[in-house]
This record gives sequence, C-alpha cells and structure tokens, in this order.
Amino acid sequence: MATMKSVRTGPVGEIEVVDVERPVPGPKDALLRIRACGICGTDTFFLHLGGTPMGPGGSMVPLPLGHEPAGEIVETGAEVTGLKVGDRVVVNPQGVPSGIIGCGGAHGAMSEYLLIENAEPGTNLGVFPNTVPFDVAALNEPMAVARHCVNRSGAGPTDKVVVFGAGPIGLGATIWLKLRGVQHVVVADVLPERLETALAVGADAVVNSATDDLTAVLTDLHGRAANALGQPRPGTDIYIDAAGAPAVFQATVDNARWGAKLVMVAVQKKSDAIDLGGMLRSELTLIASQGYPTEIFEVTPELVEHHERFAKLISHRVPFADVEHAFGLALTPGAAEKIVVTFDGQDTLDGRV
Repeated sequence: MATMKSVRTGPVGEIEVVDVERPVPGPKDALLRIRACGICGTDTFFLHLGGTPMGPGGSMVPLPLGHEPAGEIVETGAEVTGLKVGDRVVVNPQGVPSGIIGCGGAHGAMSEYLLIENAEPGTNLGVFPNTVPFDVAALNEPMAVARHCVNRSGAGPTDKVVVFGAGPIGLGATIWLKLRGVQHVVVADVLPERLETALAVGADAVVNSATDDLTAVLTDLHGRAANALGQPRPGTDIYIDAAGAPAVFQATVDNARWGAKLVMVAVQKKSDAIDLGGMLRSELTLIASQGYPTEIFEVTPELVEHHERFAKLISHRVPFADVEHAFGLALTPGAAEKIVVTFDGQDTLDGRV
C-alpha cells in the first residue's frame, strides 16, 4: 500500500502530519501531486476548534486541511477527457462529491497527493501554463474570493473605493479593482508593512487607520459629499470590508455619503450593535460577498497574465518539511501575511522557498 503525508487538525491550536493511504483514482478521477498550497484563515479557524464537530454527539474529529492548492496531474482514469498527465492545474475545492476539499470534505490539499473525483476541466480543475510558478498559482482560490467581492460591488471606472484590510483578500480586491479600471482605490490598515504592499500592487493611496484621520484623508482624496441629511461626508462611493472588525463597519457608517455601498467579504467578528440609524441617513447599501459562485476559473487567465503582480501577496514560502512552522506563523497574529507551503521540486517566482 502506497502512503503519503497529509496535514490534519490535531489538539486545539495544533496540526498533525500523518501517513495515510495514497488515493487511487477511479475511471472518472484524476490524481494530483501537490506542488504548493496556501494557508487560509479558514484553516486557522478549524485549528482553533480542534477539528470539526462531526463525531458522535457532535464530538470533534480530525479534519484534513488545505483548500488552496496547485499541482500537476500524475494519473488519470480511463474516462477522463480534456486533461492529461503533466498538466499543471488549480482546483475548485467545492467541485467534488465527497465534500469541500480542506473544509469538511473527505480530502485535504495540504497533502503530497490529492484525489479529484469526477475530474473535469472548468468544473473542478483549471489548467495553467508553466510560465506561472506553482506558489503563485496557489493564489487562484483566494483571488476568486476577492474577485467575487469586486464583482458584487459593481465598481466602475469612475468610482472611488476604499478597501479596509490589506491581507490577501483585501490586496487581491485592490488588484482586481485596478485591473477593472477603477479610478481611485485607497487601502486602509494598521500595519505599515501591509500598506507598503498595497502600494506595490497598485493602490493609489493608503491610510493607517491607527494613526491617521480616516475622514480627513478620504475627504482630501475623494472630495466632499453629504449624506441624506446634508451632513458632510467624504465622496467615497464604495467601501470594502476585508478586515471584519466592528470598527470598520462603524467607520463606514460614519463616513458614508448618500447612496454609498458597503461590501462585506471578511468573516465578521461579533459586534454589540449596528448603527442602523446611520445607515438610514446615508441610504447605505449593505452587500454580502461569500465565496466564488462563478469566479474560481474566471480569474485564472488574468492570474496567469499578471502573475508577477499577484506574487507580491506572498510573504512566506515554507517547505512542506517545515509545515508545522508554517501553521505556527499563521496562528501568530501579525507574523505573516500570506503563507504558501511548497513541496519538493516546486518552482517559485524567485527561486526561493
């Protein structure tokens, strides 16, 4: 029996690297050798839980981790069409019958190999060229999340936008906004190094919301407007919450002009109150953005075309041999921005891991 190493949740706040049976593809399946896999906030959420409550009586059971992979096909079933051994691919983790990969399903992509059931290009696999390193290709899934957020915003060329949170989703949204031709994009965060990255990927301006007067900065950059009562407000058209902190929601309500929009893409932290009166005074439209209903492979060609720009989102490349260190960084607030775990033989944009 061939085995492979795979990462799953362990005791609360820890991972386990275990030896499991290497999957054998059926006639409709494909087997991938994973070459890179990103670590997401969802992974750390499961680690804080210590697994998933799927055991008897709701008891916690270990959960295979990893849903941001890029790899190469090493075996295909006899009935698979449109895919071949050697293809470099990204994955739709929601596109297999055994459950969402790395998020409660039977398989996790933080493994040496990954089985894709009912393998089909454009449904659960997307092929990309060898001009793109695997570590950058592994950004495909989170960049689809960011793209859906921008799509939900309806942002157009004349809009003025502020993105709260310069993590991978916020920065990805910034890139998509600028590629979409949006006139002016401001990124707000409290960490100077994140703001430097925001400028590097194309933000027109940044604001440190821990030290700067957000209202004054936005008014200076986006001009003066008013809410429905005529009270002065910055001329910002769209607010994107990629941070999830209650302070972001309140800052948006406090600054929203008449007819502004707020798009929530971050997992929201509990808040004691929402200022509905403030929303009313601005006729603020609240838009929720969840996942990527259609965007998972729509983003792939542009990720390929602009891969050097997207590569700037990766703060740490950690080899699989040090995967416990990688998750330790992910669990430490402020220690890393975007971590991609690389596997043996994986090429990266700059040759470093």
